[in-house]
Amino acid sequence: MAVKPASSNPGPPPPPPPPPAAAKRGLLYRSVPFLLAANFAVGAYVLLRTNKKPPEKGEETGKEVPDAPVVTTEPVTTGERTVDAPVPSPTKVLPPIAEQEQRELFKWILEEKRKLKPSNRDEKKKIDEEKALLKQLIRTKTIPSI
Repeated sequence: MAVKPASSNPGPPPPPPPPPAAAKRGLLYRSVPFLLAANFAVGAYVLLRTNKKPPEKGEETGKEVPDAPVVTTEPVTTGERTVDAPVPSPTKVLPPIAEQEQRELFKWILEEKRKLKPSNRDEKKKIDEEKALLKQLIRTKTIPSI
C-alpha cells in the first residue's frame, strides 16, 4: 500500500449552507404582522377597560339611593283655582363661631399656607396674597361676619 503524500491543496471549499426553506420564510412573514395586530388589539382593549366612566344620570349603578323625604301638601283653594304649594324644608341655623375660635382657625390656615411649596411665580404670588389677608384678619380687633 502506497501512502499518498499530503498535498497543500485540500480541495474545494465546503458548499454554503442552504437558504431557509420557502415554507419557513412564508410562515414568518405571515405570523409577524398577525402577532403585531393581535398585540395592539389586546393593548387597546386593556387600556379602554381600565378607564371606567362614571354612570350617566339615567343609568342604574346597582346601589340603592335613599329616597328623598316625601312632602305632602294639601291643596290650597283660592276661589276657583287649586294651587299646590310646596313646603320648603327648614334650614338649620348654626350658632356663630366665637371670635377667638375664628382667630385660632385663621392662624392654623396661615401655618398651612406657609408649608405650601409653590411651583411657579403666579402660585407663589397668590399664596402670598392669601397669607397677607390672613395676617390682616388676625390683627384686626373685630372680625367681620360673613
